[in-house]
Amino acid sequence: MKLKLAVAAALTSTSLNAAPLEDAALEARARAVHDKVIALDTHVDIPLDYATAAVDPGGFTKGQVDLPKMRAGGLDAAFFIVFTPQGPLTDEGYAKAHEIASTRLSAIHRMIGAYPKEIALASSAADARKIARSGRKAAFIGMENSFPLGPSPTQGDIDAMQRAGVRYAGVAHFGHNQFGDSSNPNIEGGDAEEKWGGLSPAGRDLIAMLNRAGIMVDVSHSGRKTMMQTIEASKAPIIASHSGVKAIADSPRNLDDEQLRALAKNGGVAQIVALDVYVKALSDAQKALQEKVRKDMGLQTAAARAAMSAEIEADYNKRLEAMWDIAPRASVADFVDHIDHAVKIAGIDHVGIASDFDGGGGVVGWTDASETLNVTRELVKRGYAEEQIAKLWSGNLLRVLAEVEQTAKALAKEAAAVGG
Repeated sequence: MKLKLAVAAALTSTSLNAAPLEDAALEARARAVHDKVIALDTHVDIPLDYATAAVDPGGFTKGQVDLPKMRAGGLDAAFFIVFTPQGPLTDEGYAKAHEIASTRLSAIHRMIGAYPKEIALASSAADARKIARSGRKAAFIGMENSFPLGPSPTQGDIDAMQRAGVRYAGVAHFGHNQFGDSSNPNIEGGDAEEKWGGLSPAGRDLIAMLNRAGIMVDVSHSGRKTMMQTIEASKAPIIASHSGVKAIADSPRNLDDEQLRALAKNGGVAQIVALDVYVKALSDAQKALQEKVRKDMGLQTAAARAAMSAEIEADYNKRLEAMWDIAPRASVADFVDHIDHAVKIAGIDHVGIASDFDGGGGVVGWTDASETLNVTRELVKRGYAEEQIAKLWSGNLLRVLAEVEQTAKALAKEAAAVGG
């Protein structure tokens, strides 16, 4: 019995790095609410050696998300991400991107297959709820950057992606691609401030195909024009899978109030990201230090940073720690400030939560999945009702997914009627 209790304590202690709320009644309420809602994180990155002997997510890892940390923090579901850094728009570039995407997609399925009693693939909003009721974790799949799809994907290609479990696809990442302009053009790599003036013709075709396949369109990382044109082009609600609020932290990656209102009018959802530099803008002194480190290490471009080895990345992150001596890192409270603003502008039905863990995400108090309860604590502390917290954690995103599924069915019915 003592051994079992010791193991239980080890599994739960990491979720208590931030102190419980001082008000015992609020603390009890936060825990009760967290136990009832489905806590869904819409953006968790994975390494290329994920679900191998090197990185086994079934045990404790150095990553911010693994099954023990999900259990400890009460993180019930997550979108595991098929991420591909932006490369050249050439046959060679597309082929390399396809290889990277295939490696990550296979790894996610390998992880799910290795732990069927603990986690299951969710292919729909209904699946997520059913899996949660079974006591298992739910794994969704998202694609960050549609670059690996090549210059002219067909509906068959997109349908195959849907059958593989992908439930959202991002138009672009850092650097413009064949489908649209990015919020962060890779100028050193040869990109202009704009390549297409928003969506490309292929991008408009991509959105139509995603709508028909029942895959959510993701505009995080997309340029402002790309995002607004995507709303106009899509027949279904869209999402921003991991974005911040520009009114609080002025970054090209964050959404301004007009974009938030447009997303709400579209019926979509902005999943607010807990990546500290998008939650709390860097000071000029911090930016100068960051630029110096990048220059000294030859990492000025997003592409160069995406291609870092584990050793170089560790050195890079260690050097950047000096930034937090200049000004403190963003906290859970700073993160929820973004949620508050997004709710004020877009409404409670159009805001959600994302970490970007293992892709740079994390704030003080929510540094990994084991601390997920701390987000609910902060929401309860600010007076959010249980129904509102349920919407923020998963209700809004699952509603959008269900509407996207229904749109796909309606489009298929229309096509059959025309064909008949």
